[in-house]
Amino acid sequence: MSPYFWGRTLSLRLNLPNWLTLFRIFLVPFLVVDLLTKFDGREFVGLGIFWLAAATDFLDGYLARRRGQVTRLGTLLDPIADKLLISAAFISLVQLGLAPAWMVVVVVGREFAVSGLRSIAAGRGIAIAASPLGKFKMLSQIVAISLLIFRFRFGELATVSTIALWLVVILAVISAVDYFWRFWSRALAEA
Repeated sequence: MSPYFWGRTLSLRLNLPNWLTLFRIFLVPFLVVDLLTKFDGREFVGLGIFWLAAATDFLDGYLARRRGQVTRLGTLLDPIADKLLISAAFISLVQLGLAPAWMVVVVVGREFAVSGLRSIAAGRGIAIAASPLGKFKMLSQIVAISLLIFRFRFGELATVSTIALWLVVILAVISAVDYFWRFWSRALAEA
């Protein structure tokens, strides 16, 4: 088949919200390279990349709901893109010595645990919707990562960024407990 056919087929399956999600995934390696490469102003470039990627997270969901373009592909890709962005940023910050590894392990481990739980629930026909607590957790992660990136240049943000990171860890644990509680409640009710 011609390249035109494949390009046309692909464009029919991907709407604007899905393209935004793919763009977020595309930005992740650029964020990591920027953060881990030493050059003057990397914190501003890194923060710009991170904020652009974070903005696509809010924009893709908003557009999908507003335009009636919620797709199965988008539903699958969006949480993957979120986890890639947040995990890559936090792991890079550990490499730079700006975030304690154990805290990042808790945050990233929570992401894997909840994803696994949602997969098990879906296999049982149980849908566990994202909670407002999970949305607040994502917002707290964006704020904490932004503050940690700014610590490159402004060391006086150390205390504020540490407090923000503690908030992320606490929200990660609470939201994980919330997901597991809702799963067990639904699973026991259906048993």
